[in-house]
Amino acid sequence: MDFLFNFNILFFIAAYLAGSIPFGLILANIFAGVNIKEQGSKSIGATNVLRVVKQTNPSLAKKLGIATVLLDALKGTIILLIASYLDASQSTLWGIAVLSVLGHCYSIFLGLEGGKGVATGLGVFIVLVPIPTIIGALVWVFCGKVLKVSSLSSLLGLSAVVLSAIFLNNGLEVGSNAPMYIIAFIIYYKHIPNIIRLVKGEERKLI
Repeated sequence: MDFLFNFNILFFIAAYLAGSIPFGLILANIFAGVNIKEQGSKSIGATNVLRVVKQTNPSLAKKLGIATVLLDALKGTIILLIASYLDASQSTLWGIAVLSVLGHCYSIFLGLEGGKGVATGLGVFIVLVPIPTIIGALVWVFCGKVLKVSSLSSLLGLSAVVLSAIFLNNGLEVGSNAPMYIIAFIIYYKHIPNIIRLVKGEERKLI
């Protein structure tokens, strides 16, 4: 049982559990009285919070959407910052990052269902690859304003992070880009239904 008290194992467990917290579901339920798992896309992310709550309270919807993005990002960021402060290795930090995103996308509190992982991915990338993440965030915001399609904007922003990190060789000190690719793969995989709708021209726009 000693392995349960291992420094790395404790942080990996904490990362997955923190990532599993469905803030969008909680906020929408408490402040708007709606269950976003039963409405809209049934996702727990900020986009579905915005769409569902907007039907009854547009001003509240934007606030809850922003709060969801921030909290979903912070649940990855905070664990990483604590581990970094305690001198965790780069490989441990990347392990925490992957498990934070896995927790959000496959939450233990939701029967291994969850969100798309974009905000949580942003939260872990900003700690580990800050400059590429800023570039990706700018691409995400710009595309969101121009294209008005949340999923496409998110995937373009994610692609910008990965390509920028490769080009700048920024922050990847574990001898491999694999952890970054794993996080990107998880997020892309969770967006497969959105990608199919995009190809068919059926993906909904944010209004």
